[in-house]
Amino acid sequence: MPGRVFEATVLPHLDAAFNFARWLTRDDAEAEDVVQDACVRALRYFSSLRDDDGRAWFFAIVRNTWYSRVARRPGMTQAAPIDGARGEPLDDALDPEAQLLQRDAVALVRGAIEQLPVDFREVVVLREIEGLSYKEIATVVRVPIGTVMSRLARARERLQAELKPAAPEETLP
Repeated sequence: MPGRVFEATVLPHLDAAFNFARWLTRDDAEAEDVVQDACVRALRYFSSLRDDDGRAWFFAIVRNTWYSRVARRPGMTQAAPIDGARGEPLDDALDPEAQLLQRDAVALVRGAIEQLPVDFREVVVLREIEGLSYKEIATVVRVPIGTVMSRLARARERLQAELKPAAPEETLP
């Protein structure tokens, strides 16, 4: 019976946890390892779950698993950028030109997010991509809600500056 409760609580969040781990690790294989280790930890510590919503709880375990791996192997945070557009399907209803523009926009935003410091990157991913509430993010990253709001604001400012189109150069008459 406990196994079924665990499956119902944690397994629906595996894809989102993998996506979050990819943004943290910047590597698909490493993200798979992090999520696998996080599942083992989640099963071991399932009794520590205090409410019925295991999403934020599981994301916190994924995050802590990644940080513990980083602590054991310095330099892991300098992994290569995420390859491909896995997890971001293109809109098949668009014509080829629009799909190309969409692919370029996705690559541009992905690159801007990858340039963020990890503490900014994780709150942006949790809020804007995974849709967690500020309270859930605060639980995952173990900071006050005000800190989450501040990090999000600063991350959004950096993203806006990075994604702002360059002003056309003025030509002299």
